[in-house]
Amino acid sequence: MNEEIERRLREAAEAHRPDRARMLARVERGMAGPAVRHRARPFARSGIRVALAGLAAGGILTTGGLAVAAIVAEPSPPPTVATPTTLAPAVSSPPPTSARPTPVAPPATTPGSSRPTPSATSASPSPTVGESQNGPLWSAGSLDPYSSVYWTQSDLFLKTTQPLTSLTVEIRIVQTGKVKNAGTWHTLPSGDFTVTVQEAGGALVYRWVLKPGLTVPAGSYRFGAQFNNGSVRSAAGDGYRVDAQASGGSASVRGGFVPTR
Repeated sequence: MNEEIERRLREAAEAHRPDRARMLARVERGMAGPAVRHRARPFARSGIRVALAGLAAGGILTTGGLAVAAIVAEPSPPPTVATPTTLAPAVSSPPPTSARPTPVAPPATTPGSSRPTPSATSASPSPTVGESQNGPLWSAGSLDPYSSVYWTQSDLFLKTTQPLTSLTVEIRIVQTGKVKNAGTWHTLPSGDFTVTVQEAGGALVYRWVLKPGLTVPAGSYRFGAQFNNGSVRSAAGDGYRVDAQASGGSASVRGGFVPTR
C-alpha cells in the first residue's frame, strides 16, 4: 500500500507545473481594486484565500520535493556479483612408461691424464708372451693401449691361487732424463698397501707393500705405474718383480712389459 501511495505522489509531483504568473496576477488584481468596493471582511477573506492558495502551492511543492527526495534517497539494489565456479583441475593420465636403457657409467680416468683407467674386472692379462709363473703366482706385463709418446702406463697382471700373507710388487721404469711420475693405481683396496715412488739405480721405482697383518685373497689383480715420457721411448729396459708368501711357502715372479698393439 505504501508503495502505491509513493508511486502516485511521485507521478503527481512530476506532472505538477504551478503557474506562478497566474497566481501573482490574481494577487495583484485583488490588491489593485478600490478600497470602497470591499469591506474589511471580504478583504480578509481574499487575504485568507491568497494565503491558503500559497500554502496549498507550497504544500504541493513540498510534497513533491519530499517524494522526489525519497526516490533519490532510496538505495539502489546492490549489483549481483556472479560467483565464478571453480572447476576441478583436469587430471591427465600419466604418459606410458617406456623401457629405458640402464645408463652406463663412463670409465674412470687415470691420475694426471684424460685417458680411461681399466676397470678392476679386467684383471686378466692380455699379452701371451713375457708371462712368468712360480708356485701359486702367475704374472704378465704389458703397456696400456692408451699409452702415447708423451704418457705411458705399464700394467702388471698378477694371479694367485692361494691367499697371500705378504706381498711386495715393484715396477722399474728406466730413467731417460724425461721420465716423471704421473700416478699409481691397483685393484686391491688402497688402504691395504704402502705405496712409494722414488729414483734408484737409474730408474723410477714404483713399490706396493702389503701392510702387516693383512691378507690378499686368491684371485686376479692389476697394478699400474703411470709416467710422462717427454718423448718417444722404448720399454725394453723396464721390468717388474713380485715377492709373496703363501701357506705353502714363498714365491717370486718377474718379467717385462710388451706392447698390446
